Amino acid sequence: MGDLLTFFVLTFAVTWTCFIAVAVAVPAEKPLGYALVLAGAYAPSYVAISLIAWREGRQGVREILSHVVQWQAATRWYLFAVFYVVAIKLTVAVILRASTGAWPRFDTTRWYVIPFAIAFSTPFQAGEEIGWRGYALPRLADRVGLRWASILLGVIWAGWHLPQFFIRASDTYGQSFLIFAFQVVAISVTLAWLWNVSARSLLLPMLLHAAVNNSKDIVPSATPGANNVFGLSASPVARLTVLLLWVVALYLLARMSGPEPLAERSKHRNLGSAH
Repeated sequence: MGDLLTFFVLTFAVTWTCFIAVAVAVPAEKPLGYALVLAGAYAPSYVAISLIAWREGRQGVREILSHVVQWQAATRWYLFAVFYVVAIKLTVAVILRASTGAWPRFDTTRWYVIPFAIAFSTPFQAGEEIGWRGYALPRLADRVGLRWASILLGVIWAGWHLPQFFIRASDTYGQSFLIFAFQVVAISVTLAWLWNVSARSLLLPMLLHAAVNNSKDIVPSATPGANNVFGLSASPVARLTVLLLWVVALYLLARMSGPEPLAERSKHRNLGSAH
């Protein structure tokens, strides 16, 4: 548990230092502010790689990086990763139309741009996913099982984002952190499930992560002018999105089976090398 605690402490220390500096003193629009945002956002992965290099050497680093390009997975998992959030958001829109008689606000961005944005963004998600799903999730799962690990990691992951709610250039500025946290924990469950069914591929979680970031605003959840970070005030779109994300998450939790423990994977790898 020591290495895992070290990972979380160092990741939070680096990210929060960078993000708080941007929230308080360095505008995100300035080159230094942008550099600090990137340094903070990518902290999970370079902290994880540093710890692995220290404990396991080059072989350990090669092992975790190999999952970033592990593309062999069923086509349905790729389709799920790309269209999951789109399906959630469009379902929210239909429910609101049926219940209120009016469509919610849709984003004005050309929809055909979204696939290109997802494709461009996916490699950059390695900056988080190597740390969260590559390093932390399997180690938590070894201790508490995959179901609880996916939830616990979601709580930690949500808390890691907190300083972003005080950065004026962020789309989360002033929004309800608690509503956001409920969404993030549900998404963490879905990412853990996708990581597991794709044999610990990080590419599939990276793809889903990119899709979340680039398609979540086709039906925006943000409340204009929000200024109560620790309140529960949220738009009907946000509330329905949380509900649907958790309906799916609870279904996936019920179907979730544990991954092979890290110690067993390491033993099998060493046996394979011996042959």
